[in-house]
Amino acid sequence: MQEPAASTLATRLIEWYAGSARDLPWRHPEFGAWGVLVSEVMLQQTPVDRVVPAWEAWLRRWPAPADLAGDPAGEAVRMWGRLGYPRRALRLHAAAVACVERFEGRVPATYDELRSLPGVGDYTAAAVLAFAYGRRAVVLDTNVRRVLARLLDGAEHPRPSVTAAERALAGSVLPDDDATAAAWSIALMELGALVCTSSSPRCGSCPVAGSCAWVAA
Repeated sequence: MQEPAASTLATRLIEWYAGSARDLPWRHPEFGAWGVLVSEVMLQQTPVDRVVPAWEAWLRRWPAPADLAGDPAGEAVRMWGRLGYPRRALRLHAAAVACVERFEGRVPATYDELRSLPGVGDYTAAAVLAFAYGRRAVVLDTNVRRVLARLLDGAEHPRPSVTAAERALAGSVLPDDDATAAAWSIALMELGALVCTSSSPRCGSCPVAGSCAWVAA
């Protein structure tokens, strides 16, 4: 994709996000990187509407990694309640302990340091970098991958797992500056969640439908 086209796509998508984004609590800057990390772990296998009240309760009790690290791991599992897959609670507790022991109680702000936290993989590290720290990172969750597959490749769905070619293509259209790249990433994710859905995409409401290879096909 030529640079002017990529720039135009980014502008359209970011403008759409500014007027259409859901008001989710972890997107408020006062909750910081810890709030983003907790949300990303909770959202891995649980719908947003179930995560919101659980996330709010979690941040009230443990507003910083040190607060969670100071309690037994079993308390994290108990607080996890009915979110399912309670091992995620244990990973969050272990990550909080690591933040305290190795990063002075802060969620680290580099990719390699984030990946060093227990249970933090490529996607979660990139998401925290982009959404908490406003950094340029290739964020590839299910929604982003589907949008890019349709928009750039003309494929209805992406491959079962991320390929090197897919990552390279996503990186090639990622804006160069940190702030715009972070905005692009969250806007792509929101478009996939609200408009470019898996089974019932609303192409008539899509801000980039005119540039979409899948629509054109």
